[in-house]
Amino acid sequence: MSRLYLLRHAKARWASPGMRDFDRPLDDRGQDDSEKVGSQMTFSGYVPDVTLCSSALRARQTLQGVASQADTGRIVFCEKLYSEDAAGYLKMVQDHGRSGSILVVGHNPMMEDLATAVSGDGDPSALALLGLGFPTAGLAVISFRDGLATAKPGSGYLEAFLVPAAD
Repeated sequence: MSRLYLLRHAKARWASPGMRDFDRPLDDRGQDDSEKVGSQMTFSGYVPDVTLCSSALRARQTLQGVASQADTGRIVFCEKLYSEDAAGYLKMVQDHGRSGSILVVGHNPMMEDLATAVSGDGDPSALALLGLGFPTAGLAVISFRDGLATAKPGSGYLEAFLVPAAD
């Protein structure tokens, strides 16, 4: 069984005048939340073989926070994760599908669209929580019986949907 971990970047600051959206850093809550997600991953035994991470600053900083608390496997930065749609995200997952598990650190609405599309079934509470939206630093954990290279809409099972616990 293979797992796909979909992690939306943590909360970022608004762009300053003249700053590109791509260069927006995490705010203090985002820094904190990214470390909480890493701790949740370690506690739950979620260990990806490969991490595909958007090159945008907020995604890289999210990964850095997660990696300070959890094993993230081999890391590949993908600029396309900043601009691709959910179908493009799925194609990247399939292309790296020889790995047993993949963590994708990316952006909304692609994360929500992909999680919803590939989760044909799932834990009722996880599905209900995902149905409310995909918050910053949210992590969808989706298993696939036939591996990630052949992942397609409706073929996954949403095991869990984690959001950082509020202090």
